Amino acid sequence: MVTNGLKCWAKCCFELTDFGTHAAVSVVTKGDSDDANGCNIEGNTAWLQVCRLGKIFALHYSADGKNFYMMRYFHLPVESTVKVGLLAQAPTGDGGIRVYENLSIEKKTLKNIRTGK
Repeated sequence: MVTNGLKCWAKCCFELTDFGTHAAVSVVTKGDSDDANGCNIEGNTAWLQVCRLGKIFALHYSADGKNFYMMRYFHLPVESTVKVGLLAQAPTGDGGIRVYENLSIEKKTLKNIRTGK
């Protein structure tokens, strides 16, 4: 999750959907929230990635931790410093066990594919 406050945040998730599948899901909030189900992923494991270049963000998912695919690309009106972290929720159930492994938060320069810088 990336947040700049209660009205400005985004998250990428690995969720059990209403259809009984597991999927890479994203939510972006700029005042109002949206919810976009992405690709179904077989099994109980997914790798999620958030990349940022200024106010532009990209969310990626992977089923194997090696091959990442774009699930969302968007603008978020944030300050130069944002909060980044993990969350788990079960809004309609009793919850469950969540395991976070191989977590890394890195600050590194990404190349802007539009400008080449």
